[in-house]
Amino acid sequence: MIKAVIFDFDGIIIDSEPLWMEAEIGVFKSVGVHLNHELCRQTIGLNTHDSIQYWFDIYKWTNKTRLELYMEIMDAMHFLIVERVDLKEGFLDVLQMFTDKNLPVAVATASPLRLVEAALKKFNLTDNFRIINSGDNEDVGKPHPAIYLGAARRLGIEPVHCLAFEDSFNGAISAKAARMKLVAVPDKKDFAGTRFDFADLKIASLSDFKKENFEQLHSMN
Repeated sequence: MIKAVIFDFDGIIIDSEPLWMEAEIGVFKSVGVHLNHELCRQTIGLNTHDSIQYWFDIYKWTNKTRLELYMEIMDAMHFLIVERVDLKEGFLDVLQMFTDKNLPVAVATASPLRLVEAALKKFNLTDNFRIINSGDNEDVGKPHPAIYLGAARRLGIEPVHCLAFEDSFNGAISAKAARMKLVAVPDKKDFAGTRFDFADLKIASLSDFKKENFEQLHSMN
């Protein structure tokens, strides 16, 4: 039985993955690390601290601290979210479906709270979410289940009664490790493969999620 719905943020609520890549490519260039879109895909689903550490372990730059890079990426992303980000196709319809069912809705994301709040404010969605459990609240990021477990705990609902929506592989592992039902919405490049076959449902777009899908997930043990 599903008693709550928990959405990932980047790539599920907002179409931010290309903007993260743009911000990271620009900021990492300042320390001599020349990323491209394919390289950026290696860290999708990690929080920004872990992403920076991933590249630092390889390149060992010395002209800026990892904290300085983190702050520059956050500032760049805040600007891009306010100015350019769009909602993911189908998200508003899915959100309305759960609102009509009076299910509490939450966000579980590795992104910092300031970015989540900026996006929700931009689209007047702040009041739709019972809680936001961000990377600011947990010591470890995805694929560890802490962010999802923290969201369920703050909702007061057992994780096994939560339905999670995820687009990244690390995020999907996080949600299933928390024992939640999982709807995976992978990037087009990953959809045809088998990486997300452990999800309870895999769809190409949130627009493909229908009431029948919810009823099937709702009836699962």
